Amino acid sequence: MVTNVTNFSRSGLYDWMAQRVSAVVLAAYFIFLLGYLLFHPNLVYADWHGLFSHNWMRIFSLLALVALGVHAWVGMWTISTDYLTAMAIGKWATGVRFLFQAVCGIAMFAYFVWGVQILWGI
Repeated sequence: MVTNVTNFSRSGLYDWMAQRVSAVVLAAYFIFLLGYLLFHPNLVYADWHGLFSHNWMRIFSLLALVALGVHAWVGMWTISTDYLTAMAIGKWATGVRFLFQAVCGIAMFAYFVWGVQILWGI
């Protein structure tokens, strides 16, 4: 049996909802970017820089970055609890699962900080 020790959410319904809401935010962001690219076929760096110099675009990008982190965390947590079990990998399952989740969490945090630095020029 897998416990909810490393899950940030309260229930499976919360995970399901977080996964769906984050997917909608990511879809909206990428549809917007695709539309922007389609309506600006001769895009140059100045146009791209101009788009990302607006605070609303930086906030939208930051929201997409947070949604990506939430979406990835729920997905990786689900994978680790479904497949890294004692039946699948033996008696070290808890340690392997913790290590896997720790590496995923650290990577997601690093990518988030890096994304903030890129967006806000910190």
